[in-house]
Amino acid sequence: MSSNVLYVEDNPDNMMLVRRALEARGYTLFEAMTGLEGVALAERENVSLVLLDINLPDIDGYEVARRIRRNVIKPSLAYVPIIAITANALKGDAERALNAGCDVYMSKPINIRELWARVEGFVPSPK
Repeated sequence: MSSNVLYVEDNPDNMMLVRRALEARGYTLFEAMTGLEGVALAERENVSLVLLDINLPDIDGYEVARRIRRNVIKPSLAYVPIIAITANALKGDAERALNAGCDVYMSKPINIRELWARVEGFVPSPK
């Protein structure tokens, strides 16, 4: 299993935080700033895990998750774990993310220790 993680996030500060946290553990991070770019990267690259913001500038993370799960170009994406990382913390948001195809829901601000634990639960750290 590869240690490649795709992070779909439009906030550069959040992207940098997660990049530093995961690279410190030996993961390779692919970065997408939009939902459509994230879906295209997932189709093109060998990713073992997707970290997914819900509020994106083009299509929302729920739609990204649905497109990854039902991908006809790369059907194996149906089995790649998806962790939603979002500031959406209203009642029903977690359920909506899970219903769209996400495996785990995490709220922002990002807790690095929780992020490491969640990621390593799906993809063991290469270090």
